[in-house]
Amino acid sequence: MTRIKELKEHDRLSMPLLIKDCVNGTTNKGAPYLSLVLADESGQIDGKFWDVKDKDVRTAVPGRVAEFSFDVLLYKNVLQLRITKIEPLDQSAVDMSRFVTASARSEADRRQEVRDYIHKIKNPVLQTLVIGMIDKVKDKYFDYPAASKIHHNFMGGLSEHSLSMAEMCEAVCDHYPQLDRDLLIAGALVHDVGKTVEMSGPVTTEYTLEGKLEGHISIGNGILSEVAAEKHLEDREETALLHHMILSHHGHYEYGSPVLPSTQEAEVLATIDNLDARMNTLKQVLDGIRPGEWSSRQFAMENRQFYKPKFNAKEK
Repeated sequence: MTRIKELKEHDRLSMPLLIKDCVNGTTNKGAPYLSLVLADESGQIDGKFWDVKDKDVRTAVPGRVAEFSFDVLLYKNVLQLRITKIEPLDQSAVDMSRFVTASARSEADRRQEVRDYIHKIKNPVLQTLVIGMIDKVKDKYFDYPAASKIHHNFMGGLSEHSLSMAEMCEAVCDHYPQLDRDLLIAGALVHDVGKTVEMSGPVTTEYTLEGKLEGHISIGNGILSEVAAEKHLEDREETALLHHMILSHHGHYEYGSPVLPSTQEAEVLATIDNLDARMNTLKQVLDGIRPGEWSSRQFAMENRQFYKPKFNAKEK
């Protein structure tokens, strides 16, 4: 069966797809239409459904899989679906693993890598806090995405992003030995733990009420406070430093951090977090275009376009 990743301009197909998002709109002439984000395990794609009927609106429910008939168009250098028909499917017969994008790293590997990094933390206070925070959110740490739409926006993305940052932190510590390796690894592993409350889950990821009102930074900081109180570690300097890593990891007030980095480890963590998020965003963008083409404008990257070089390029 054809997957989203294999679609080409001018294709005309029918296939089942997961409805990630659906927004009702009205044209200038008053005709209703739907803007959809559709997905399978290979990726996601935007679609437009013009002249929709009431039955189509009832079928286009986020979180459900439906049968779509469509033409594939190229719009602003990005493939898009022009949907011509949508049919409901029996959800009990749907294998959801075919429709949810997941981390390329297996869950078993990610769990083992997290255990390995925790074992590398020699400071007993930091190790206790990291174990306590991950234990408190349980399997969500390994199931949840790191974002709803931009970077690491797939099942397992939260732990993949955290592990990628931990790997970079180790490399930076090798280059700058004045850095505290334990503090940086601890910060990398738990800086985004609050996203397990901020977001609804890995299938149709939306922001929860608590997530919208508080944000993952405040939520994660609260989880750390709970663990520190339970372990009687509230007054330790390591606890205060880990609080600071969480609170400052977006690096700027305008990006959502209530404080700016005030230790060298916090500065490094914020820099690595930004780099890893941007590189994952660009990977997803450039994987969707051919060598020699430009991407569409990327809002998360200052609305810039990016070029995929033809030089020594290999089609994937």
